[in-house]
Amino acid sequence: MVASSTMSPEETTDYVSSPTEVSIPAQLKFFMSNIKTLVTVQLTIDNHLIWKSQLLKLFIENNFEGYLKGTMVKPLKLLSSTDGSSTLNPLYTSWLLIDQHLASAIYSTISASLLPYILNLETTHDIWMTLERRLQSSNCSRILQLKNELHQLQLGDKTMFQYLSDIKDKVDAIAGAGAHIDSENIIHYTLNGLPNTYQSFKTSIQNQLLPITLDDFYVLLCSEELHITVDSSLESVTISTEDSNFALSATRGSFHGCSSFNPTS
Repeated sequence: MVASSTMSPEETTDYVSSPTEVSIPAQLKFFMSNIKTLVTVQLTIDNHLIWKSQLLKLFIENNFEGYLKGTMVKPLKLLSSTDGSSTLNPLYTSWLLIDQHLASAIYSTISASLLPYILNLETTHDIWMTLERRLQSSNCSRILQLKNELHQLQLGDKTMFQYLSDIKDKVDAIAGAGAHIDSENIIHYTLNGLPNTYQSFKTSIQNQLLPITLDDFYVLLCSEELHITVDSSLESVTISTEDSNFALSATRGSFHGCSSFNPTS
């Protein structure tokens, strides 16, 4: 790992140095080789929080966090010698080598649509902060949009499993954008999208004195779907039977009327 790069101008005044070849540290080689495996998502406008979390952990684990957050300060490029000439600072050369490799590593985890925002930036820290600023406002808008979509979800003609899967997808997307929805609100959103046939169930849940877990709520909801389906089937059979009986009775009446009909001569 690179030594501390903090250096005051006074320390450079009488320093004489000759250029030396800088090799890539083993830790940086490991980092570059594994970043695309360990950062499992490419940064898009919709997944900034997940990407940020994975990338930051990787930088911390490999002792490169300072380059990301700007605390690993760039050393002076040139050192002044006693005769008034300047030589290249080896600490600067080493810092630049590491920083540019880290910047390239970040590029490899960013989708093509976002690359134009950072292509002209010089340091890893500049890239990190620019993405943070640009995506933060987009993230807030994304969260509001997802919450609105969650509020508008309806059971409709979907099965309960499909409906609950849609609810979960929206909640997961909101969490991925950096917001949290508690269980009580998830239940509220779910009940809000149920039709009138579930009114008694909705009233029962809303009148619960004790909080209900999401798992228990989902079990009760799927059970209610089964009951409603069975009741609807029985009702259909009853109506069909009544219609058949009515039709049979009407037919018999017609036959009786025909047999008693005496045409006049």
